[in-house]
Amino acid sequence: MAEASRLFHTPLIPISNPLYKTISSTRFQSQSQSQSHPVIFHKRSIHCPASTTDTAKAIVTRDVPWGCDIDSLENASALQKWLSESGLPPQKMEIQRVEVGERGLVALKNIRKGEKLLFVPPSLVITADSEWSCVEAGKVLKRNSVPDWPLLATYLISEASVMKSSRWSNYISALPRQPYSLLTRAELDRYLEASQIRERAIDRVMDVVGTYNDLRLRIFSKYPDLFPEEVFNIETFKWSFGILFSRLVRLRSMDGRVALVPWADMLNHSCGVETFLDYDKPSKGVVFTTDRPYEPGEQVFISYGKKSNGELLLSYGFVPKEGTNPSDSVELALSLKKSDKCYEEKLEALRNYGLSASQCFPIQITGWPVELMAYAYLAVSPPSMRRQFKEMAAAASNKTTTKKDLRYPEIEEHALQFIVDACESSLSKYNKFLQASGSMDLDVTSPKQLNRRLFLKQLAIDLCNSERRILFRAQYILRRRLRDLRRGELRALNLFDGLRKLFK
Repeated sequence: MAEASRLFHTPLIPISNPLYKTISSTRFQSQSQSQSHPVIFHKRSIHCPASTTDTAKAIVTRDVPWGCDIDSLENASALQKWLSESGLPPQKMEIQRVEVGERGLVALKNIRKGEKLLFVPPSLVITADSEWSCVEAGKVLKRNSVPDWPLLATYLISEASVMKSSRWSNYISALPRQPYSLLTRAELDRYLEASQIRERAIDRVMDVVGTYNDLRLRIFSKYPDLFPEEVFNIETFKWSFGILFSRLVRLRSMDGRVALVPWADMLNHSCGVETFLDYDKPSKGVVFTTDRPYEPGEQVFISYGKKSNGELLLSYGFVPKEGTNPSDSVELALSLKKSDKCYEEKLEALRNYGLSASQCFPIQITGWPVELMAYAYLAVSPPSMRRQFKEMAAAASNKTTTKKDLRYPEIEEHALQFIVDACESSLSKYNKFLQASGSMDLDVTSPKQLNRRLFLKQLAIDLCNSERRILFRAQYILRRRLRDLRRGELRALNLFDGLRKLFK
């Protein structure tokens, strides 16, 4: 069973994180019958064609009124019932409350290793080709060649706004109202200040804001009856992108199509599992093949990909327990010193290979990439080595034709010390955050707000501890290398002195 610290289920096979800034380009890197928190309607209507069963109304509040509490089993049970009535075959699993993920899929019968499960038919999968309740809105976006990610984000909002009129109402009601896969800027500044993953998280938020602004200026403002701002605003877009970040999968056998797969996205992640979702042509359904057996009552897992704890937090809103993720890493920031006499020359060399004066390199518990050492060599190299600047920059970018591990013995000690200093600087941030974390989050009165803050704080502490552990290990190895290097130099110096005395 996977070990993870989570508050809600987040699913699926890894696809690269979409960081989308303009409509013209998308960047990828894989219940009870009653609905809680019903939609509040305003007088203004969204004008859809007559084929739409119910005319949707705009929403008064900017808060997202759909979805459910992250640990809700009621909405999930209603989803399971609706899926069965809509063509989902009988399953060997059901949604239950679980220790890892709050909600998850649990085996009802013995499941063999190598067995195919799920069989979600394409009719129950949401893709860019899914039918819109508001048909005209979908046509407008497709006429404007909106890529799949922002198209699906808009589709979710559109379907959520009509709720009962949408065939996906049970699915949307089972989605978390506040996904942890897209934190606010204030939350990032508060909880991720020590981790380099914060910069990537900020970029993600800015990309979502840029996507929304571009859609609003180019499309929404021209069709206010189809896309009223009361419904299609930055808050709802952050919600929909938060859902996509944590749930969208790329189905390789379905021409690489990205999709939301209801029911399958109740599966939680295990770092020890390697199986993932895909479309199975013979059975004509989305399936996964188990890589281990399960007994009745056991939670069934899949893999979201070989990602670091920071990446899992960024995309899925959870952090595995320390030491359980073999793919865990921490990004170490290295920077050229502006006081360096060769600063401009080194910066130019780096820019020629797509790098900048400040770069982050991943460090794992087992070591670090040769690119990091190459960057360190460049950072400490004296003016007398300017002929090697290009070679070092190429090695730091991994764009060199020679894949050898470059070594410059004359500056190796300085390069190792440079990396040690960077580790110490980063560790001081983690230590400062952990020391201050004890007094955080006691200044709110709302129980839900307090619960969210306490959970985010725990995630941040877990991430800090896992990343700090990797840095401590790297620092230990680096210091040992420095010690051995200095001892070797001392022995060589003593030998030289002895020979000099002998010849005297």
